Amino acid sequence: MSQYLDPKNDLTFKRVFGEHKHLCMSLINSMLPLENPIVSIEYQTGELVPELADILRYTVVDVRCTDSKGRQFIVEMQMYWSESFKSRVLLNASKAYVMQLDKAKDFKLLHPVYALNFVNDTFEKSPEMRDEYFHHYKIVNIKDTEKQIEGLEFLFLELPKYKPLDRAAKKLHNLWLRFLTEINENTREVSQDLLSNELTREAVGYMERAAYSKEQLFAYDKRRIDAITEVSVISEAKREGLAEGKLEGKAEKALEIAKELKALGLSFEQISLATKLSMEEISKI
Repeated sequence: MSQYLDPKNDLTFKRVFGEHKHLCMSLINSMLPLENPIVSIEYQTGELVPELADILRYTVVDVRCTDSKGRQFIVEMQMYWSESFKSRVLLNASKAYVMQLDKAKDFKLLHPVYALNFVNDTFEKSPEMRDEYFHHYKIVNIKDTEKQIEGLEFLFLELPKYKPLDRAAKKLHNLWLRFLTEINENTREVSQDLLSNELTREAVGYMERAAYSKEQLFAYDKRRIDAITEVSVISEAKREGLAEGKLEGKAEKALEIAKELKALGLSFEQISLATKLSMEEISKI
């Protein structure tokens, strides 16, 4: 029986959508309401922004590409939500838009930028939004939303809210969201729906643990630990009404995190790497 990794991990997400153009195109076309679907893309390399505050160090641009019409697409997977993530998305998309001036030399020649963001967290918590997982933002006139300043569009998808029973969604829209929400380390049997489609079947194959080297698996675990650690710190900070990340580095918090990671069965080396605690300190927990 195959063992799988989680496609929401930074390493695996990039493996699927940052290395296989046809899968990336399928994902974007199935999520974005584009009048003209993407027919080909080229990946863009290089960071859009420098390293920012500590709270953003696990938030990176996962995939950036340009299609044959010059439209740019920024695709990100975010494991936890913070209000600062909105600012990061706005900054990345705006910079991608402005950077076109180096080649275009004319505002009329600028192409639109779309920011597609998958969030493994719930951020719209009001009762009227409890079942709304798909959020599409444009720059529009407040009194007449049909009037739009074109150039930047932002989409956020709250993965925990997604329900596969939504029959109104397009087939590939559903399948890609099921791929992102159903496949993880606990998966023992993959749905036939995912295996029946050649695109999602290929993506599932890239999630098999046996397809990764020892070094890649170590990097995967490191990023998983980083996410667990960051979520724990942010949750504690919110409970105490503090700024995000303020508790980081405190010895008592490091011990709490170490206990959680130890309960998950991680090795002392991995726990030490995540918390900066010594092996002796970890053994006493």
